[in-house]
Amino acid sequence: MADQQPTAQDSQDPSFSLQRTYVKDLSLEMPNAPQIFLEQEGPTVEVSINVGGQRLAETVYEATVTATVTTRIGDKVLYLVEATQAGIFEAANIPDEQLDPLIGIVCPTMLYPYLRANVADAITRTSLPPLHLAEVNFQGLYEQRIAQLAEEQQGKEDSGLILPPGVTRQ
Repeated sequence: MADQQPTAQDSQDPSFSLQRTYVKDLSLEMPNAPQIFLEQEGPTVEVSINVGGQRLAETVYEATVTATVTTRIGDKVLYLVEATQAGIFEAANIPDEQLDPLIGIVCPTMLYPYLRANVADAITRTSLPPLHLAEVNFQGLYEQRIAQLAEEQQGKEDSGLILPPGVTRQ
């Protein structure tokens, strides 16, 4: 009788893997072109980063990282780029208290290099120099979000919001 090897489905060991990455949304606007190219003043740049995630199936999750880059010369928009990089992740047998940080920290960290490249490429296509987004501390962003959720809950009886594991109402 041959020994039967357990399959991945039979295993109770935690597993996590990136299955696919894709550009979920990408838009580029240059509302003041071509006149804006005549401006001599240097541009100012505003960048905002957001993360998201959702369960697609029992062990399958989508995580997203969105960057919005607004570059202005004076009060005129030079360009506006909004890009969402997404990924499909499989996470099986992960304890509940570790799942939210996994989706909120690890997944965005894995997706961010793809997002940076896509944003730089989109801006290069404007004939302007590329903008390379700075590194992001997704753990710091996650901790800020948790602190903000806890602060919003302070003094409220029950708003129906479920806090992630480890965050308590004060």
